[in-house]
Formats: sequence, C-alpha cells, structure tokens
Amino acid sequence: MSSASLGAPGAPAATVVQGACPHDCPDTCALHITVEDGRVTRVAGDPEHPPTHGALCTKVSRYAERTYHPERVLTPLKRVGKKGEGRFEPVGWSEALADIASRLQRIAARSPEAILPYSYAGTMGLVQGDGMAARFFHRLGASLLDRTICASAGAEGLMATYGGKVGMHVEFFAESKLILVWGSNPITSSVHFWNFAQQAKRAGSKLVCIDPRRTETAEKCHQHIALRPGTDGALALGLMHELITHELLDHDYVNRFVEGWPALRERARQWPPERVAQVCGLTADEVRGLAQDYGRTRPAAIRLNYGMQRVRGGGNAVRLVALLPCLTGAWRHRAGGLLLSSSGWFKGVRHDAWLQRPDLLGQRTPRTINMSTIGDALLSEASPTFGPKIEAVVVYNSNPVAVAPESGKVAQGFAREDLFTVVLEHFLTDTADHADYVLPATTQLEHWDAHSAYGHTYALLNRPAIAPLGQARSNAEIFRALAAQMGFEEPCFTDSDEALARGAFDARHVDLDELFARGWSKLKIAEAPFAEGGFPTPSGKAWADAPGYGLPDHVPNYESAESAPELAARYPLAMISPPARHFLNSTFVNVASLRAAEKEPLLEMHADDAAARGLADATEVLVFNDRGHYRCRLKVSARARPGVVNGLGIWWRKLGLDGTNVNELTHQRLTDLGRAPTFYDCLVEVRAA
Repeated sequence: MSSASLGAPGAPAATVVQGACPHDCPDTCALHITVEDGRVTRVAGDPEHPPTHGALCTKVSRYAERTYHPERVLTPLKRVGKKGEGRFEPVGWSEALADIASRLQRIAARSPEAILPYSYAGTMGLVQGDGMAARFFHRLGASLLDRTICASAGAEGLMATYGGKVGMHVEFFAESKLILVWGSNPITSSVHFWNFAQQAKRAGSKLVCIDPRRTETAEKCHQHIALRPGTDGALALGLMHELITHELLDHDYVNRFVEGWPALRERARQWPPERVAQVCGLTADEVRGLAQDYGRTRPAAIRLNYGMQRVRGGGNAVRLVALLPCLTGAWRHRAGGLLLSSSGWFKGVRHDAWLQRPDLLGQRTPRTINMSTIGDALLSEASPTFGPKIEAVVVYNSNPVAVAPESGKVAQGFAREDLFTVVLEHFLTDTADHADYVLPATTQLEHWDAHSAYGHTYALLNRPAIAPLGQARSNAEIFRALAAQMGFEEPCFTDSDEALARGAFDARHVDLDELFARGWSKLKIAEAPFAEGGFPTPSGKAWADAPGYGLPDHVPNYESAESAPELAARYPLAMISPPARHFLNSTFVNVASLRAAEKEPLLEMHADDAAARGLADATEVLVFNDRGHYRCRLKVSARARPGVVNGLGIWWRKLGLDGTNVNELTHQRLTDLGRAPTFYDCLVEVRAA
C-alpha cells in the first residue's frame, strides 16, 4: 500500500502513507503513517509485514513527537559563540552553502584528505545514509571513514566463519524448541524477534538468556547464564568440549560442511567445564547443563547480538558461537541455526556502487580514518604515518561527541578552533553544539528512502508523508546543493531522492512493483539456507580454521584481572554500558516522554558491591578510572552481577549530571577483528559523589 484515504464521509480525509523505520535496529519495521490536514497524527506498524506484524517499539511509536519537537532545528544556523556553547544565529541557505563550499574548496586545494565525513546509522537508509553523500565525498577525494562503531567485529567474525553476514529467517524462531538469546536484550532492542521467541515459548520452547546483566529479557527466559563480560568465547569452547565428550555432534554435517574441525576439536578439548566456569564466573554445572540442552534439542536456534562483541576478543567469540549450529547440524532445520545479521543476503541486491559511486575517486586512494578512534584522530598532527591534520569534519547521521569512546578526547577534538565543522541534524546535540554550521535535516516522515535490513530479509521503501518542516532539507538534497556550489558537473549529482530510491535495488532480486505498491518485498532465500552446506565461502563449507585467521580462541579483555592485574587492583569493577530501554544510542534522548521514562543517568550495582563501598540506593555516585569520571544516580539492583556495574544508556553529555556521559570512561582500543570499539571492556571504581 503506497497510501490510502480513510475517514467517514464529510470528515477530514486521513491518508495513510507507507514508510520504513530508519533506525539502527535489526527489525527495520514497515510503517503506516497517518496524515490529517498535512500533519502526522499517528505512526504505527504495518500489520501485513510479517516481521513487523503491526507492532512498534515505544521509541518509534513516538516518532511524530520527535518530528514536531519544539526544539527541532528548522533553519540553517551559524556559530556565534565558542565551540561547545551551542550559541548560533539563523542564516540563509544560500549564504551557508556558499561559505561551506568556499571553505571546503580552500582546504581541498591543499589536501582533500584533510576533510573527513563522519556518519553512521542515524538513518540506515540507502538514500539519506550514504547515497548522495558518498558521491560527494568520493568526488572531493576526502578521507574515507571506517564505519566500525557498532558491528564490525561481529561482522568480520561471521565473514570468517560463514563467508558472509547471513543467518536464519527471523520468523522461524517461532518454531524453535530451544532458543539461546546470546548477548541481546530484545525486549529493548529487537521487539519483533522477541514476539517470535514468545510464540515459541508458548509452544513449549525453552529460552535461555546469556548476558552479564539480568535484563528484562533474562527475567522472561527460563534460565539466565550471567557470565562475566568478554568471556563468551570461553563459554562457546566449553560447550564444544561437552558436545565432543557426550557424542552430541552431528558427525555427518561436520564432515561434509565444516572445514578445519579437527584442529578446533583439539582446542575445545582444553576447555572442560571447570576451566570455563572459572573464566566465566559460572558453575561447572551451568556449562554442562547448557551443553546438554543445546546438544540434545532439535531444532535449536541462537539469536546472537552485538553486545557480546564489544570487547577485545569479540570477533573470535562470534566465530566460536557461530560454529555451534554447524557442529550439531542445527542448520538442517529452518528453525535451527543462528542469526546475528542478515545484511549479507542483500549483497548484490543493493546497487551500492551505483548509489555511492566509488569510481568518482578515479586513481586517488585516500587514507581511512577509524570512526572509533576519532578522539585521537582529531588531536593528531600531520605526520608521514597519519597524513595531513584533519581540518574539516562534516557530520551527518551521528553524534560522535556523545557516542564515540573516550568522549573527553572527542569533545576536546571537536572544540578545536581551527577545525571547520558542519553538522546535518534535527537537534542541537552535543556534536552540533561544536559546529560552525548546523544544517536542518528532514526526518523519515519528510523524505524518500529505501532500506535493506540486518534482522530480516525484506527490502523496504519509505515515502515522504509530509512536506519538510521549516527550511529542512534531506541529506541527499544538502549534498546535491553542496556539489552544485562546488562546481561538480557529473550527471549523478542531479539524481533526485526519488530516483535514488527507485534505483536502490536490483530488479532481478527484488520485486520492484511489489515494493512500490506495498512498501516491502521479500528476498528469495531458501527457508533452511544451509541445510546442505552452501555457505557463501569458496567451498560452500563453514570455516573452523579460516584462511588468514587461523583457529578462533578465547581472547581475554584488555582490562581484566586476567590480563591487567595491577589495573584491576585499582579499578576492580567491570563496566558495561548497554542501551537504556527508551533510547537508541543517543537518539530519542531529548524526546520528553522517553527521557521522563528513563528519569536520569543510572548505574546499576549489585548489593554486595554497594555494601562493600558503603553506598546506598538512589545516591549520587562518581564512576571513575584513569580516563575520567562520570556522575550519575546509583541503583542497587539484582540486574547487576557481582563485580560488574551497568552504566545505562548514552545520554547527551549536556543532559547528564556533570556534562559527561558513560563514554567518558571507555577507551579507544580496538577489537581482535573488525577494528571495532571495546565499549564493554572497561574497568572502573565507584564512590559517593
């Protein structure tokens, strides 16, 4: 359904427009957007789209509140105060674009690599994400951005095991007899998967949650395995040990479809339950029981998520967990196997090269800057190894001052008076406060877009439901205008947003008529895609001993008693920073109803750890380490396991209690695979504020 008119005869017409949720979530919901008299009055889930089935999370159901927020930026703004103060004056589009283009041209004349785009998943759209924007920066020859901040360790782990970011169809979890919810809190982060898990539970399936925190999801599962942060790989090796010991392997599947198993089998034999229990902080019986359940239940499925890969050994851990369904033959069943990401199914389905036009680089090979180390990058001087000093940053679809690790350094970098910063935004975020220009961007309700997904196998379309508010322009329109201002004459810079959306997918793989008529279309993928091997590796087999990677192993955290005993003596508490239920990274933090639900920045701590420090529930505390400190409210809670504290949510720094957030404490060291951040590999201490 593209749009439909509703309402009784004589009443004002209400139109329903088909949309797609743009946010960084595996569910990528199909939306029904109700418009009355030119104003959005309701955002709901499409009841006919199988993954969405008519339901939305609390956050996106409030999307109209975000679009009509009284503090939304609706005119271009030029800085008049110091960086970070958030003091601006309105300016016309013509003046803003002319000055931005002039300053970028002057920098590019010296070195285009001194210009850096910084973006991530503020929208996951193929048009408003990195369509026209990528064309612009490729033509300019700017530094490339290694977009690692969320999922690249797990992505590389999957690539080194299956040959691609592929997995189960989410709908078939409803038929599983055992579901391991591993490193995920789907009640907060994937409510539609959780619906399928609940269907399975009602049909008699057992649900096990593997997570350091006793999440809302863990409370609803039959069992909670509360392992220490960063020990998931050790647990997976322990499960392999028990599968071997108790002859719970599917030898036929392993022999036919797993390469390198004999060497990994010898490694797994070194991880008996007692050793695993010591490393993971569990009991040996928990390890044995989980292995027995997993090895003897058919079909068994694993819903893996990205929380467990945000540690030093995250990539290796994903490799080990991803091998488990290969060892038991769980892939033989459509309701067996594993899902971490389905985005690899869209490889070759999306017209990425046409959308992003890397050919515009020509023979140039710009350097690549890792977005997870942006703090160090902005503070680096020119050198033969680093290249030119970063002189300009254009930020869109991200809020790095709040979300990037070791945010004290990030804020210091963005505060440089010699750094020219342009931010495309809806609101004056922590990053926008540091901008020289803030350009008003449209929301999902106001522009065209096309979406793939990483939690299901449907392509989606988003139609604009209303005209842009104020002077807001879509990301694609802003980069189109900048390209014209800078004299880029290639025809690709005249493609409209609608044209980009219509050209985003290959008609051989996506039914474009269905997509534009209905708003979504399912990819043609077998129900049990790896029942007979067929993994996207050269041999079609899963890799236990992957070329170029070797055998996977447990890799201890950078910051742990095992690897850094002196540091652990000073900072004995491991800290993880999972999302708050009503926020999505730093998005929605300024939506009044959602912030009211979260109340204030919280740190969860086990009662034993609080008593040892003389701390009472609801008091203000200071969480600190060598990188900085963070003031928040203490919640003494059984959600925290002993020795681990949970710093919930990425609050905007300026909305925190002392102008910082939890990322003041995280560091910029990277994962074993994928060059990703290690947010959950962090030691701290806590005292009364």
